[in-house]
Amino acid sequence: MELSVGSLRLAKALAEVVPDMVARPVARNGGRAISQISAEQREVVRRNLARVYGPEINDAELRARVRDVFANYALYWLDSLQITSRSVSELDASLTYEGLEYLSEPLRRGQGVIAAIPHLGSWEAGARWLAQVQGFRVVAAVEKLEPPELYEWFVNYRTKELGIEVVPVDGEATKHLINALVSGAMLTLLCDRDVTGDGVEVEFFGERTTLPAGPALLALRTGAPLVPLAVYQKRRGYHGVILEPIAAEREGRLRNDVARVTQNLAYALEDLIRRAPTQWHVLQPNWPSDRKDPAPKSRA
Repeated sequence: MELSVGSLRLAKALAEVVPDMVARPVARNGGRAISQISAEQREVVRRNLARVYGPEINDAELRARVRDVFANYALYWLDSLQITSRSVSELDASLTYEGLEYLSEPLRRGQGVIAAIPHLGSWEAGARWLAQVQGFRVVAAVEKLEPPELYEWFVNYRTKELGIEVVPVDGEATKHLINALVSGAMLTLLCDRDVTGDGVEVEFFGERTTLPAGPALLALRTGAPLVPLAVYQKRRGYHGVILEPIAAEREGRLRNDVARVTQNLAYALEDLIRRAPTQWHVLQPNWPSDRKDPAPKSRA
C-alpha cells in the first residue's frame, strides 16, 4: 500500500488511542498476513536472514523467522506512530542501555559524534530519548520523499515531535553535516543500505556488496567518533546497544582509508543485526546477487 499523508494521520490517530493489548496483536498478525502476499519482499527477507543465520538454520525455521520480520516491521510502524504520545518520563522509564558513555562523553565535552545505525529495532525511540531525556542535539540525514507533502509530514514529525533536526540529502548535505559535527551535534546516519548505488565495496555477512561511504568519510574528515548503535524493541520498552567507536584515522590515500573504515563498520553492523535478526527491516535487495537473480531458490 502506498503511503499518503492522510493515511499516516489516520494511522497515527488510531495508534494513539487503541490500547496496546489490541493494537500489538493486530499489528503482528497484519504483518504476518502481508508476508504471505508480498512474494518479492518475502524472498528478499528470506535471503537476508539466510545470510545472517548461516547454514545451520533449516527451511522451516527460516520461514518462521521471515514471518517474524514482517510482524516486527508492523510493530515498528505502530511504535513509531505511538512514541510521541508517551511522556518524556514514560519514555525514560521504558529504555535501558549499554555503552552510553561512547556517545555521552564526547558530546558532553562538545565533540560531535557520528551514530551509525542499521534499519533495526526502533531508532525513533532512541533519537527522542537522546534529544529529550539526555538533552543532546540530534541531527538526522534524511532522503527526500515523493510526493513533497509526504516528505514534509516526516520532517514535521521528526523535528516537532521527536525533537531532532533534519538535513535533507541533497547537494548541500555534506556541508551541513560537517557543520553539525563541528558544532558538537550527534549525527545519525542509516548505513546498512547503499541507496544511491555509489558506495564502498565491502564484505557483509559473507558476501560482497556496497555500503554508504558517508559515515567513514565524515569521520575521517572531521575526527568525530564513528559509533555503531541500535535500539531494539522489547516486549515492554526498548534496549539501546552502543558499541565502541570504529577507529577512523588517516593512514594513507583517502579512498583506501574510507574502504577500510567502512569494512570495519560493516562488521560492527553485523554484530548489531545478529543480536535481533528478525528486527532488521530491510525489505529491498541489498546484495548484487539479489538484484540479478530475484527468483526464489529452494535450500532443500
